[in-house]
Amino acid sequence: MARGGQGLARVAVVVRAGAAPLWWCGVFATGIGVLIPGVTGRRIGVMAGAALFIVAAAAVAYWRRKRYAVLVRSAARAGKHDVLQDRAVTVRNWRRGHRWWLLAAFVAALGSSFVVPAAGGMLLAGAGIGLWLKAGWLGRRERTEQALIWVRVDWLGRGAGAPAGKPVKACRATGVAAGDAAPGGARRR
Repeated sequence: MARGGQGLARVAVVVRAGAAPLWWCGVFATGIGVLIPGVTGRRIGVMAGAALFIVAAAAVAYWRRKRYAVLVRSAARAGKHDVLQDRAVTVRNWRRGHRWWLLAAFVAALGSSFVVPAAGGMLLAGAGIGLWLKAGWLGRRERTEQALIWVRVDWLGRGAGAPAGKPVKACRATGVAAGDAAPGGARRR
């Protein structure tokens, strides 16, 4: 990096990076879990799973929204020496940093199917949907502010996945044309 520049990762991309792995882990765990009769039976398991899906999606979507809003409002303009990280690199770093957690969550969801079929998988899928909803909310904020929000890579933590964590003291902002991701963290078309 050149003279005082910092590596910056998009906040919405970091949030969105976990959505697809959680969703697919949840879908596969649910599909396998439905095949297991479990202690409570399939009907109760699926109904409990549906409730957990809704609760998880809402909880993840609304978790730390105030913190994100404060960071978005207080974002300073990125400097000309700041290096913007590609969307693919951000996603890859998040997934590498969380692969063992994802595997453990998948195994736990499968294991819970022996007691409450499909419920653990639906919980994981709900968390994935919640992350997509949060990324969408961030995208709407970015469109409203006409600025993309970035965070320093070294503040993201070990797993590269805490864009609103304690180490994050401030965010940077660029115009909406910067980087290779659209507002909300999706691929730019």
